Amino acid sequence: MRRHNRQVGVDQQRSQRVKAPRDFLRRMKLSLLVGAVLGSFVGDAWGQLVISGNENKIDLTSGAPAVVQNAEPDTLSLFDFSQFPPKVEHLYDIPNTVIGPPSNIAVAPDGSLALIANSLKIDPQDPTRFVPESFVHVLDLQARDRRPKRVAVGSQPSGISFTPDGRLALVANRAAGTISVLRVNGNEVEAVQTVEVASSEANLSDVAVHPDGRLALASVQEGSYLAVLEIHGDRVQLGERKISVYGRPYRVVISPDGGVALTAGQGAGSPLDRDALTVVDLASRPARAVDYVTVGSGPESLEISPDGRLIAVVLMANSNLAPDHPQRTDSGELVLLTRRGTKVELKQRLKIGRIPEGVAFTSNGDYLLVQCHPDRNVWVFETKGRRLRDTRLRIEVPGMPSSLRAAP
Repeated sequence: MRRHNRQVGVDQQRSQRVKAPRDFLRRMKLSLLVGAVLGSFVGDAWGQLVISGNENKIDLTSGAPAVVQNAEPDTLSLFDFSQFPPKVEHLYDIPNTVIGPPSNIAVAPDGSLALIANSLKIDPQDPTRFVPESFVHVLDLQARDRRPKRVAVGSQPSGISFTPDGRLALVANRAAGTISVLRVNGNEVEAVQTVEVASSEANLSDVAVHPDGRLALASVQEGSYLAVLEIHGDRVQLGERKISVYGRPYRVVISPDGGVALTAGQGAGSPLDRDALTVVDLASRPARAVDYVTVGSGPESLEISPDGRLIAVVLMANSNLAPDHPQRTDSGELVLLTRRGTKVELKQRLKIGRIPEGVAFTSNGDYLLVQCHPDRNVWVFETKGRRLRDTRLRIEVPGMPSSLRAAP
């Protein structure tokens, strides 16, 4: 059971424990180097920025989400990969959540601010449950004061994407079935439009904007399709086209050249079944799905490299099942695929920690980061040609890492 198959109130989710990484001494040495630079660059310019959202209030180790009693506040971790090991800064008491796609964070194209969806809160009437929240944090990355502002959006805001010019941001409201359109002016953000896309039960989860700024795609899980949105200046409207895809689409991305869209979702069968990545040809008229590439069980998130040649997919691989489930595994998987035009091929498969969440390439494409939720750390891989090399660096974070996004 995976969290990306249900919205709040119908969630069926997962279990975990993470396998300890090898080469312990080297890991500790690198971790100390990372720790030595904490807090050393507040207010400095960021380079190769990656942001991790770390939740503390919802635990997944039983195979279903459970509220943590007396939990520590949620946090953010900011990584600067202009050097290696990266500089790190932790920000405390910024609510965010694991319930929703790991694209719950977005960074403006100019790197000036970040948006962080707060999808859930603990039910004030019943502290053992959680209910939808309805705001997005606005974090000014150039200010010394890291306290974010808020902007109200629809119920259970989830995936977020900016337009290429940074003037708009689109937010998928999962429990509402709507897209909130935010206008961005410097560090000021306001909601200016709500676009009805699907029913509240359809699990509208993520949204991606085309590099030309005139098209967006939104993943509708229970409908097994991508909704097409048309962008006209600062107005967004729902198009008539629906693009059928494999399974229940969750994370959706568009290649930097605008040629393809990619999404992956779990099918309706057994957790043993292999799931697939859908390749959508955006250059064809009309745009349409042209290929399905099997990747493994339980795709949680995916990302495409800045040059558009590599695709990384993280898989639950049954590591999210309950401890007593006979098919439960000891690790998740990271799958690397290569892309040429609309042709996508599997290149490499790596074991990672249980219940992987977000995955992100740094903006220069030199590194790939993967969150391992129960182990409270982020794994760092180096890209070498068309392969990944595990650096053995595990960045410890103050919480269970749940969402991840790199600056463009």
